[in-house]
Amino acid sequence: MHQRILLRAKKGPFDVYSPEETFERNWIGDNTGNLVFSHSAHKILQTSTAQITSSAFRADLREADEINERYDVFVVPLANAFRRSYAHRLVNMTRLIERLKIPVVVLGVGAQTDVNGDREYLRPIDDAVKPFVKAVLDRSHSIGVRGEITEGYLRSLGFSAVDVIGCPSMFLHGDSLRVEKRKATLTVEDRVALTVSPYVKSMAKVITSHHQRYPNLRYLPQDLKTLGTLLYGDLPEERGKKAHIPIHTSHPLFVEDKVRMFVDPWTWMDYLSGFDFNFGTRIHGTITALIAGTPGYLFAHDSRTLELARYFDIPHRIMKDVSADVDAVALYDEADYTALNNGHKARFETMMSFLARHDLGHSFADGDSAARFDRQVAETSYPPAVRAQTATDPGELIARIQWLRDRNQELGKSVEELNAQRLRARMRTVVGGRMRRMLNR
Repeated sequence: MHQRILLRAKKGPFDVYSPEETFERNWIGDNTGNLVFSHSAHKILQTSTAQITSSAFRADLREADEINERYDVFVVPLANAFRRSYAHRLVNMTRLIERLKIPVVVLGVGAQTDVNGDREYLRPIDDAVKPFVKAVLDRSHSIGVRGEITEGYLRSLGFSAVDVIGCPSMFLHGDSLRVEKRKATLTVEDRVALTVSPYVKSMAKVITSHHQRYPNLRYLPQDLKTLGTLLYGDLPEERGKKAHIPIHTSHPLFVEDKVRMFVDPWTWMDYLSGFDFNFGTRIHGTITALIAGTPGYLFAHDSRTLELARYFDIPHRIMKDVSADVDAVALYDEADYTALNNGHKARFETMMSFLARHDLGHSFADGDSAARFDRQVAETSYPPAVRAQTATDPGELIARIQWLRDRNQELGKSVEELNAQRLRARMRTVVGGRMRRMLNR
């Protein structure tokens, strides 16, 4: 008997969209890191008896009855969903879950506050978090959280059925993960990948110094806005602007073709596997490097990044302790992956035990299901890296212009049809009104 799983994911691992389509429809859910953990969850759950459907992030109350009828379980991998800017979406998700009659399994959720876990900062969202957790626990044995800060926060709200399970992304290869330094020390000539959260302004000097000293440095952005900048250039109101963070095409990393962005995790991992080191503020930028076998180092700038780094023993520093003159060579020397490697199997067992308690199987204990998933990934053709416009092949730029022209025509036809529908509706209203007036005379 098949288990029908509805998985909260923006898209499935074999749904292939061009960078242009990805940008227009936001198939990365604002950040490509979302795809790393949702696609990892998909692989883990993809047993021979599982039928998995991605939700496209929909949380529509009108679909509740259909979900109850079509699926056996709703699995919800989440990121930093317990944050102020997400409260309204959490409320919508809660309303949907409250209408569901099937089990709901949260596969890792995090709170976002400062690195000290300041709970007072989270108080404004308590009234959104409590109904959500209650709705989940009414349909689940426990709720899976990413780390000890989120666990402490939920316990402070009165919930005891809380399991720390980390993030599915780290279990993409099951219980097999080993990160090793390929060389004794790093040199300025080595390939170094940089991750940046554009809102962490203290990274500016770090970026500048590494750009000047490391000729083979590459910046790997993850956010939707930067994807748009790579594809189409700066927004009208930002043209000609400069910043020390790489957010405009005027930044040297853009000018020198040292920016690469991927719209699927698999091409991203393939690219990172050829690097000697990866560092920066992005937690899933770091995790993507680690599961690609490349040493990674995180600058933890909030509770969500810090608790995952602590749980998985990812080498890290707290961002406020990172000096402006920090150097990748020193970070590489400092990084120790012993605890990460040695503790991985136990953490994997914790996650798999959580799944078992919630009546979910996993592909690594289901014959060749995991290997079959990997083969399908290998056989799927994903778009290559998106680069700065100045370095993009002319043929690709022409195809992009044609795509925009075609899309503009489609939108024009849609507008015409919508206007025609409105006109017909207006005519029906006018004619109906005249008929009523005639009949009432």
